[in-house]
Amino acid sequence: MNKNIDKDSLNEVIGTSKKILKIFYLILIVIGAYILLKIIKELHILHIILTILKILTPLFIGIIVAWLLNPFVKWLETKKVRRGLGCLLSYVILIGCIILLIQAIIPLLYNQALDLVSNVPNIFSNLKNWAENLFRNIDSTTINIESIESNLFSKLDEFSNGLQTSLPSMIINGATTLISSIGTFIVGLVIGFFLLLSCNNIGSTLLDLIPKKFRKGTSELSQKINQSLRSYVNGALIDAFIVFVVSTIAFALIGLKAPVLFGLFCGLTNVIPYAGPYIGGIPAVIVGFSQSTGIGIAILIAIIIIQMIEGNVLQTLIISKTTKLNPVTIIIGLLIFGHFFGIVGMLLSTPIIGVLKVILKYFDDKYDLLNFK
Repeated sequence: MNKNIDKDSLNEVIGTSKKILKIFYLILIVIGAYILLKIIKELHILHIILTILKILTPLFIGIIVAWLLNPFVKWLETKKVRRGLGCLLSYVILIGCIILLIQAIIPLLYNQALDLVSNVPNIFSNLKNWAENLFRNIDSTTINIESIESNLFSKLDEFSNGLQTSLPSMIINGATTLISSIGTFIVGLVIGFFLLLSCNNIGSTLLDLIPKKFRKGTSELSQKINQSLRSYVNGALIDAFIVFVVSTIAFALIGLKAPVLFGLFCGLTNVIPYAGPYIGGIPAVIVGFSQSTGIGIAILIAIIIIQMIEGNVLQTLIISKTTKLNPVTIIIGLLIFGHFFGIVGMLLSTPIIGVLKVILKYFDDKYDLLNFK
């Protein structure tokens, strides 16, 4: 009997088995996450969680502000600046930037929003004319164009009349929400300042609550999670800012109404991977076509070019290197979190999945569970 073992074949079988096992574990994780979210939704736990989160919004704002500013304060400490003075200096810079941003952007956005609202009837009229011309060029022998056209125009008229009727209440509600949000943000800033002052002490206190044998591992894991989240947030903000600036310039050159408003919307929605660019670009394209066919086509081309550059260059250089997530994983996360939590879920899905991967990889490196790379 030949007792020689083909080592190459054996290694290949073992490698294939590990890959299958890895895929199986990932599928189990996805299914488990879906079941957990489904249970939360069915038991109405989500409503309770959202209510608690709403109450604690200032605290979360404070935590985020302190978390973002802490590296700068630590850098100042290396330059022999006392932490209290460093915190004060960082807040002066932050508040100064916010004031400059408000003075530069808010009046412009306000004026452009008013201009856009005042042109709503003209926009719908132009959109209606554009749709009429489009329907005239479609062969009506195979499709009931008149029925489609009638339904579309009735919906447009309904939406236009409803928008103009509800506009005053929308403005009042928007102003009330804005004032409330400003108050919440100010309270969050105050909380953030005190958290920033005692940032190091808070970390040590929380670590002391953990049993001694787990402290080292917990500290290492928290540092990895912190690094992953900070890299993602920094990358996403840089990416969104670049898209905002480039989109605004392109929209202004083309002649789109309210270019800063639509550019800002494109930048903000671009934080959502894959789906964000389409969400942000659709309103600009619709308004562009309502102005003229040429402007609409130009806006569409500009958005496609910007997103091609963003997807192939910025995403590769900024986001992909920070999250190191497979595109399929990101898309599945968007679908699941978007289904349960809407736009907010889509915004949070990628960083949450990134954190979960860091945790899994940490335990994999320690116990060799899934052989993550």
